[in-house]
Amino acid sequence: MTTVTDRTKFLRLALLGDAVVTGGNGLIYLALAGPVSSLLGPEAGLLRGIGAFLLVYGLAVGLLSTRRPISPAGTTAVITLNVLWSLGSVAAVLAGAVAFTTVGALWAVAQAVVVAAFAALQVTGLRRS
Repeated sequence: MTTVTDRTKFLRLALLGDAVVTGGNGLIYLALAGPVSSLLGPEAGLLRGIGAFLLVYGLAVGLLSTRRPISPAGTTAVITLNVLWSLGSVAAVLAGAVAFTTVGALWAVAQAVVVAAFAALQVTGLRRS
């Protein structure tokens, strides 16, 4: 017998993975803004702001992953924000909108790929649930 939990397990894991990675990045940007700024390029103040956003966003996505049932509208919002984040990150690098170091530009693109992958996993999970 298939239960609601069985059908949503993949989506829950995709959301939870996103929450952990996002929240972890947020904590690093908040706690180590100075050294991260030196490595990646963006000013420490900008990294703190991004870190605070990522921490709150990660907590919200983590909370969403625990809901029974998982909100399709909430999941769609997460997917949309993840796609926008990915596109915005690549655009920021290409446009030179942020003074990235070479490592920072590579990091921004790598993050965009990871976030886009989470969005794809979440789309798959939403379809399965």
